[in-house]
Amino acid sequence: MTAQHDVVFLLDCDNTLFDNDRLETDISDHFVEAYGAASRDRYWELLEQLRSEVGYADYLGALQRARHQDVSDARLFKTASFLLDYPFASRLYPGALDVIRHLDTFGLTVILSDGDVVFQPRKIQHAGLWDAVAGRVLIPIHKERSLTAVAMRYPARHYVLIDDKPRILAAVKQSWADRVSTVFPKQGHYALDPHAGEPFPAADLVVDRIGDVMNHDLAEVLGGHAGASPRSVGG
Repeated sequence: MTAQHDVVFLLDCDNTLFDNDRLETDISDHFVEAYGAASRDRYWELLEQLRSEVGYADYLGALQRARHQDVSDARLFKTASFLLDYPFASRLYPGALDVIRHLDTFGLTVILSDGDVVFQPRKIQHAGLWDAVAGRVLIPIHKERSLTAVAMRYPARHYVLIDDKPRILAAVKQSWADRVSTVFPKQGHYALDPHAGEPFPAADLVVDRIGDVMNHDLAEVLGGHAGASPRSVGG
């Protein structure tokens, strides 16, 4: 039976630790250079169609659909290599790894990200996030619908969810109530959308950028729950 932890920190990846908007800008630039603006626009159209079907951004899946439309275009294979060989580590937000190390002195750190079974774990691995959390990585299709599985894999008296999407923070708060504290880094296009947070309650802690988490007393985030003091690492 898995031992219960005092505190488990659940950290989102895209636009929380990793600048996914910058990745998408680079993908757009690649498409314009390789195929032209019309093909770029078609790729994003295919990506959004696929997102509506599967619930997450499937970059390789959208490329596969583009291939179905033109099986003779060998440039698509180079685009697949561009995606898989992308310099993910260079797109981490400043302080992202420092935050993980900091939080790991207070509780257990876990990456909780939605995505596909190939590109998303590769991103997490090659960005250095996989090793930073010692392989504690969960990639469900919908994280807010997978809380039972999360709690079974990493049982805790209290959770802290750090995510750039107000919708996700609100959904997890509604499910777990006082069992979870929520942290909202205002990064990326979801967080900066002036209307994205309007229907949802405020997070327990709002920071301008992920690195700012280290400037706050963890007792402020945990609200008096166990784990507000640093734990002994390796002891």
